[in-house]
Amino acid sequence: MQINWNYIKISVLIVVVIGLYGFADYRSKGREIQEIQIKFLGDNNLYLTEDAVNKLLIQNYGPVKNRAKEQVVLNSIEEVIKANPMVKSAQVYCSIKGGVISEIVQRKPIGRVEGISKFYLDDTGKRMPMSRYHSARVPIITGKITGKSLEDAYVILDFINKDDFLRKNVIGIHVEEEGKYQLRFRVENFVVNLGGVQNLDEKFKNFMAFYVKATKDNTLEEYGIVSLEFNNQVVCTKI
Repeated sequence: MQINWNYIKISVLIVVVIGLYGFADYRSKGREIQEIQIKFLGDNNLYLTEDAVNKLLIQNYGPVKNRAKEQVVLNSIEEVIKANPMVKSAQVYCSIKGGVISEIVQRKPIGRVEGISKFYLDDTGKRMPMSRYHSARVPIITGKITGKSLEDAYVILDFINKDDFLRKNVIGIHVEEEGKYQLRFRVENFVVNLGGVQNLDEKFKNFMAFYVKATKDNTLEEYGIVSLEFNNQVVCTKI
């Protein structure tokens, strides 16, 4: 009988490859986690610190460093981090060198509610608690705070943040009642009666036309109230 040495060689090679893979997998699972690395993504990284994340993991998951790799459940670590109210999203994975890397995106506040309860309104329109590490410089929301008025405040702030002039100059939204909102500016003495959140684009176009003209005429200081509540017009009340 003629022996097919090619088949034998291939079979031996397959056995060796499987053995090496199994050995490498065994070594990998037995390897200890050398470090846990916290990475904050984006430019909004002020409301949660690396130390705070490490403490959070120790309290809710236990120590990660020096634990066997096979004992570390990445999904569980991810869920612990995501549960923090300052976290918008998180992804956890192992590095080639045997560490655990956590990439975190923090939430972004766009307004601060000042009332019986104090909290931020974030860029998705949800409530966000105050941070012990940083106080955001965002417009302050005051007045009759309700679920509906917060939804409207978010619509106003979202519009304001898309305009460079408004983003730099609007410092506050006062809720007189649902559907009746007032804006406060950084420099000017007047307040702007916005009314509701309908037709914001048209209202602010009218306001900017008034602002440019009044600035040119040096008459801004003469006005105490600027109303945008009426269709396609700006009604001003002098001081």
